[in-house]
Amino acid sequence: MRYIVFIFFFLVNNYSFSQKVKIVDKKTGKIVRNVTVYNESLTINLSSDHNGFVDVSEFNKNEIIVFSHISYALLKVHKSKLFKQKFIVNLTNQSEQLDEVVLSVFKKAEKTNRIAEQIAVVSARDIQKRSPQTSADLLATIPGIKVQKSQFGGGSPVIRGMESNRVLLVVDGVRMNNAIYRKGHLQSSITVAPNMLDKTEVVFGPSSVIYGSDALGGVIHYYTKTPKLSEEDEVKSQLFSRFSSVNQETTTNVSAELSFSNWASFTSISYSDFGDLKTGSNRNHGFDDWGKVFYYSDNLNGNYSESPTKNSNPELLLNTSYTQTDILQKFFIPLSKNTDLKVNLQYSTSSDVPRFDRLTELRDETDNSNLKFAEWFYGPQDRLLISSQLLINPDKNWIENGAITVAYQNIGESRIQRKFGSLERSYRNEKVNIFSVNGDFSVSLNKEKKKAISYGFEFAYNDVISNSYGKTLNISDGEINGFSGDFNVQSRYPDGGSNYLSSAVYAGYKQDINKKSTLNTGIRFTNTNLNATWIDERFIVLEDNDISANNSALTATLGYVYRPNKNWQLNSVISSGFRSPNIDDVGRVREKSGNITIPNIHVKPEFAYNAEIGIQKYFNDKKFRLGANIYYTLLDKYIQRDFVYNTDGSVLQVEFDGEFGDAISNQNKGNAYITGYTANYLGKISKTLNTSGFITYTKGRTYDSKTPMSSIPPLFGQFSMNYTKHKFEFGADLRFNSKKDIEDFNFTEGIDNHDLTPIIDTSIVDVDETNYVDKYYGTPSWITLGINGRYLINDKLSVQARLSNLFDEHYVEFASGVSAPGRNLSVSFVANF
Repeated sequence: MRYIVFIFFFLVNNYSFSQKVKIVDKKTGKIVRNVTVYNESLTINLSSDHNGFVDVSEFNKNEIIVFSHISYALLKVHKSKLFKQKFIVNLTNQSEQLDEVVLSVFKKAEKTNRIAEQIAVVSARDIQKRSPQTSADLLATIPGIKVQKSQFGGGSPVIRGMESNRVLLVVDGVRMNNAIYRKGHLQSSITVAPNMLDKTEVVFGPSSVIYGSDALGGVIHYYTKTPKLSEEDEVKSQLFSRFSSVNQETTTNVSAELSFSNWASFTSISYSDFGDLKTGSNRNHGFDDWGKVFYYSDNLNGNYSESPTKNSNPELLLNTSYTQTDILQKFFIPLSKNTDLKVNLQYSTSSDVPRFDRLTELRDETDNSNLKFAEWFYGPQDRLLISSQLLINPDKNWIENGAITVAYQNIGESRIQRKFGSLERSYRNEKVNIFSVNGDFSVSLNKEKKKAISYGFEFAYNDVISNSYGKTLNISDGEINGFSGDFNVQSRYPDGGSNYLSSAVYAGYKQDINKKSTLNTGIRFTNTNLNATWIDERFIVLEDNDISANNSALTATLGYVYRPNKNWQLNSVISSGFRSPNIDDVGRVREKSGNITIPNIHVKPEFAYNAEIGIQKYFNDKKFRLGANIYYTLLDKYIQRDFVYNTDGSVLQVEFDGEFGDAISNQNKGNAYITGYTANYLGKISKTLNTSGFITYTKGRTYDSKTPMSSIPPLFGQFSMNYTKHKFEFGADLRFNSKKDIEDFNFTEGIDNHDLTPIIDTSIVDVDETNYVDKYYGTPSWITLGINGRYLINDKLSVQARLSNLFDEHYVEFASGVSAPGRNLSVSFVANF
């Protein structure tokens, strides 16, 4: 009996006096140190130790315990629940309170209520709910982002009137932008499969000194999924499958996560097969034939057809199909208590991708059967990333935590084209090898962590290989039977090779001045060095075949956040940014719409100076938010395509692929401005009903020539409602886009594709820009409605359906060369094992 009493006393004593809670990161399973733990009455205030433990035996069994850490959302737990959780507390990056969302895009975890810049976050749950076919389609759902498409296998995001090489894409801390990112429209955003993403974060405007060149419009940061550690060995897998009616899409994604106490692995393989796109039939805009395909080229996939083929269904956009495969392999290895290692391997490839807008280009716009190109397609879009990231937490006076990322990327792209009436097929192939290393560190200047310094460096070396050649087809019995000869072709970039080196250092300072205000400031110095060599002078003759350009820039940002009370937040930002000319700016050669882009070895950096204010109002214990951001960006020495003139004032004529055209080049101009706003709301009306919406307006003009800037979308927006009850979820969304008048298009650069808008007067022959205004309509307005639903069959199985463009509206996104999808039923299935 005495032993029983002793054992009972021991258990009670252990239960009462050794109630140690282990605090871990919900995503990684790693312990979290220095978490503040207190009760709501603030009579008890503790902190987790270096092993992530805190003893909560002091708290009453009926108390609410609060867990607070600057890098995580605030967590409140009733002490009685800790027993059910086996005294393990998982901290996450989000909570129901909208200002508790934590960002990583600044390379250091920060809560949104301490950030002055306009930001947007899409979580893995949001991605699953929206079920986009590509990552470009995902970006199109984010407030303030418009996406252009020249073909269905692409998507070029536009942020604040900036596009392509003025918008910086980043994946897992590695910049995707390389030395041949072009001005115009860029399709690289689709090379990261949506199912692999843990979240996507966007910073608007040239405010981030962390990222440097190219981020004039903003930064889009993709974060792929990271495996989680577990004390108990775990193996988890998932199967995702989707079918879409509008293009007979089938997507399959399989993933597996292995979790152990000392290492973890995540593997994901995604394959998508996109068929030809069916456009909408309801033409409320009043243009019966606009966007229809009456004739198409049946010369892809090894076929040969001497002349265009009649399309039996003009609303079926033939030559829009392609396939894509994406592979992700990631390892997470804790090397010590203070050091972790992430190894990241990504590979994306596609089939040939038809360039739809070029394959529907006419030699004579009055004859729908007179197509110009028999073949125009991109070869496989290949992207390989191999990176390792060392995460350190030494907690020293000069460095509290940080990350060092070493990466190698190999990018492959090609362009194949042949005209009707010719057997000469041209090939242009590009390879870019990118070696990069960057370090990002931070240290708090006081124990309260209200003052902190961040600093870092970045080096990126791009090696560009560009080659070209031509093959003459040999036709036998109406089929391609090899080649009968070779011919010379002008390369797209310098054929002697080129390289581009970027080096940068930055420093930032953040301080909570008081409980109501936060100051953010930073400065960055960047140096770029470009070298290029041209060998073949049969097509283009330059004043110097060997060039070297060295440019430097100092940029800075100053942001201030003021929170007069818990329901209001006011932001203000003053910042500068720049973009240094890359190989594409200096050395590209290509043809479009009769204009030939030629090299300009004298182009210099362009700069942006930005001022913006933001306001946010919270309601219902911060479960509902209204917000607005207004900005003004001044561009100095902006780069724009323009005609190249002879000394007598006439436009220079050059030859490209056997035809002469007007020469244009990238040139520095004077000053221009882009201004606009995004108003949005987001909130939880009740426990079951959520709603969100936004409206975005943009305007851009040049000061020197008083002409519209390219890539300025018309007013657009979206409103959504979502209802969740038990295992069922239902939602609806309304998307709209106002008309863009033809007077607001930029005609010179051709990026806005004014000639792809409806023609209202076929009798006008294009002579100058004045005639364009009378001849073309511009982009018609449109509105679409969609509904979606999701049902959780059980803990492991769920099914989801979306019916988009419910009324089958025909519309074209601004500046796009392909019509948008018509009515689409998408059904997806998720199984967890």
